[in-house]
Amino acid sequence: MDEEAEEEPGLDRPAVSSDFSFYHMDLYDSDDRQHILLEENTSIRREVGQAEVGSEPGGAGEAKVRGDLQGQVGELVQLYGLEDDHDLGDEVVDEDRMEVPGYSPYGVLRDLGLSGEAEEPGYGGWGSAGQCQDAREAYRYTHGRASEEYECYVIPEEEDEEEAADVFCVTCKTPLRAAERDSTAHRDHHVTPLDKALESARDEIHRNMYRLEQQIIDMENFASHLEEVFVTVEENFGRQEQNFESHYNEILETLAQNYEENIQALGERKKEKLEALYGQLVNCGESLETCKELMEAIEEVCHQDKANFLKDAVAMADRLGNFLKTQTDVEISAQPDFEDQTLDFTEVEQLMGSMNAIPAPSAPVINRQAPNSATSSSVRVCWSLHSDDTVERYQLCYRPAQDGSPHKDHAGKEFTVTVKETYCSVRNLEPNTQYEFWVIAENRAGPSPSSEVATYVTAPSPPVIRCEEIRSCERAALISWESGNRSPVDSYTVELTLAETPEASGVTESVVGIPTCESLIQLLPGQRYIIYVRALNVGGSSARSQPATVHTTGTVFHLNKDTCHPALTISEDGLTVLRNERKTPAREPPPSRSRFSRCAAVMGNLIPVRGRHYWEVEVDEHSDYTVGVASEDIPRQEDLGASPQAWCLRHTFSSSRHKYEFLHNGKTPDIRITVAPKQIGVLLDYEKSKLSFFNADNSQHLYTYSCQLHRFVHPCFSLEKPGCLKIRNGISTPRHASFC
Repeated sequence: MDEEAEEEPGLDRPAVSSDFSFYHMDLYDSDDRQHILLEENTSIRREVGQAEVGSEPGGAGEAKVRGDLQGQVGELVQLYGLEDDHDLGDEVVDEDRMEVPGYSPYGVLRDLGLSGEAEEPGYGGWGSAGQCQDAREAYRYTHGRASEEYECYVIPEEEDEEEAADVFCVTCKTPLRAAERDSTAHRDHHVTPLDKALESARDEIHRNMYRLEQQIIDMENFASHLEEVFVTVEENFGRQEQNFESHYNEILETLAQNYEENIQALGERKKEKLEALYGQLVNCGESLETCKELMEAIEEVCHQDKANFLKDAVAMADRLGNFLKTQTDVEISAQPDFEDQTLDFTEVEQLMGSMNAIPAPSAPVINRQAPNSATSSSVRVCWSLHSDDTVERYQLCYRPAQDGSPHKDHAGKEFTVTVKETYCSVRNLEPNTQYEFWVIAENRAGPSPSSEVATYVTAPSPPVIRCEEIRSCERAALISWESGNRSPVDSYTVELTLAETPEASGVTESVVGIPTCESLIQLLPGQRYIIYVRALNVGGSSARSQPATVHTTGTVFHLNKDTCHPALTISEDGLTVLRNERKTPAREPPPSRSRFSRCAAVMGNLIPVRGRHYWEVEVDEHSDYTVGVASEDIPRQEDLGASPQAWCLRHTFSSSRHKYEFLHNGKTPDIRITVAPKQIGVLLDYEKSKLSFFNADNSQHLYTYSCQLHRFVHPCFSLEKPGCLKIRNGISTPRHASFC
């Protein structure tokens, strides 16, 4: 709205009523339609502003202008087909105009002539509800369809919570409005509040994350084990390669040295032989020259005359005789044949032999037990080497630990397993038992010293759930079990499966770190759960126990046989107590800390869960019985209701007359019951410290104790005469009892 309209005198602008709130949403109409509507609105507001300035408040001109504007609004509604559009939002606010100072959607209502007393906030009251509704309708028709970001919803504060609340259809996996819950499409479907559905989905995500984390841990452990094996193999082959390289390098160095020495000796021998042959060749040449000279001289002598011949022949004969007397060496001093030289490879042979003479390995180092490395019948043992040893195999030895709990057949025995790797999975072991392991490495040179002894323990055997002792109510269950192991375990884990169908098998929740054989678990009401228990120790987790079923439709307990008076008999299912004439003892049994001795009574299991608990007892209207609750420390030598630790309803029958007493600490109020009940309902409310009794046949409230329950209590029952009491539990609290 422009500033001139805002400054007009005489306009009382009331404050916005606290019954309305505005929320912005995104526009989803077409741009063309919005521009058209905005242009129409601008023109209408301009005309209205001019008309209002020129008219008097409350005059006929104002009424005329208002009627004209309403007619224009009707034309716009018919023009753009808005009269049947019920999905329109309340208002459309242009984002750019919202940022302009002085603009307000309330001004548009005033411009339309429909404001009446309903002006902008801060200037008085909104006026009548009818005027507000007319203003909103006019403004909505003027501005077109609303958006999710800028649409303004006018929401009354006092809206019906049930109609406004969102719900979730579990069958269709889709959210619904509460009004759609009873529609034909979802009439027979399972519907739950949206916040509970969100909580359930969040819990499902957390459970899946937990399972994924467990799977990641298992994969990381397996990857770590593979990495350890990989490193061990790499180290062993690396050391072997280094040993081979070192030995071969030594052999090559020795061969090279022998080669140089033999080549040098061969060269020296060659030189000596050639020098000897050369000397002989020179001498032979000199002798040959001398022979030639003598031959030439003899020939010259032969061609001389006789006188000179005789003279020179005598001298030549002497010279030739002397030459012939000299022996010429015609034997070769060095033969041309190659003399085979025997090479000495003794040192090389010693080196080659040293390659096979590997020293015996040193003692391996056995590792400590890794988490989750065992099952109830097997365990995985790992070890390593701390030196450059060559190992062909390992001897893994083990025996039951002396301070453990070994099986009698294995006591004192030792077992040996031969492996080639640095790990071994030993099987056929006793569950939850400690074993001593040690390792010996071997090669062709012999065995190594033994490693140190390491103690490993197998995982426990599965626990055994005590199904007959399970106690449950609408929001919790108390589960107890037996360990199933001779030795103590570290902790227990309870796994829950929400059994919507009999085929359901996935784990929906786990409770870990339970130190004892009992656990109180919070559950959802009206469900059926399949429960498993696992035992854990250092070695790992046991297998699942046999499943147990828990229903959270109501409180479930059984009668405790340890508290039962000898005159009473308890059925196998623990829900019926019977007294016969024949079993009545001749004399009172001796006092006992747990068993009732005077009063023929029996107590049910403790109900250790805060909240409301309801059960019913089927009685014989002609028998004498007592029904109620009692503390753990109630005296076993007194009647029920005689002590301050019990709150009971007692019935006696004589001469067709029923007498009912509500007993606590020996006192009873003056209350008369005209209709004898055959089904007695008992409602125990820990939070309100109340105990109520009902006639379940006609939904009649009988009496309510306001008692201070500082501790948990047991249901209690007694039969003073032959009769029978049947307990009906695990049922939902009826409507007539839920109001107490």
